[in-house]
Amino acid sequence: MSPPTVIKAAIAILYQDGRFLLQLRDDIPTIVYPNQWACFGGHMDPGEEPEAALYREVDEEIGYTVPEATFFKEYRDPGVIRYVFACPLTVELGSLELKEGWDMGLFTPEEIRIGSCRAPRDEQPRSIAIPHQALLLDYI
Repeated sequence: MSPPTVIKAAIAILYQDGRFLLQLRDDIPTIVYPNQWACFGGHMDPGEEPEAALYREVDEEIGYTVPEATFFKEYRDPGVIRYVFACPLTVELGSLELKEGWDMGLFTPEEIRIGSCRAPRDEQPRSIAIPHQALLLDYI
């Protein structure tokens, strides 16, 4: 019997002026955390280093070239390892192109503590995915 597959992911805590950029994931039942807020980032390719995956994922998802990434912490849960980096967001939100997900927004630590943020696109509140809320609160 082969060992269980462990998913490895690189996650970006993108911050600007005391707020954090989150992605509202698409409302597709087959994806992880559908219709919930999450940090940008994603699965690492086989053999890919965490920092390289972080730069690639952020560019693929919002067309942003991360100027610097500081390793924050590694989170291990059954079946997944998350490598989390803190990254400054040095451009205006309007200059980013959302290529993956339904919406994005900058949110305060208080909104993150509450665990629900309103989508700028339709003003409806949506939950923050529990693992992402936890790592953000850990960082804050």
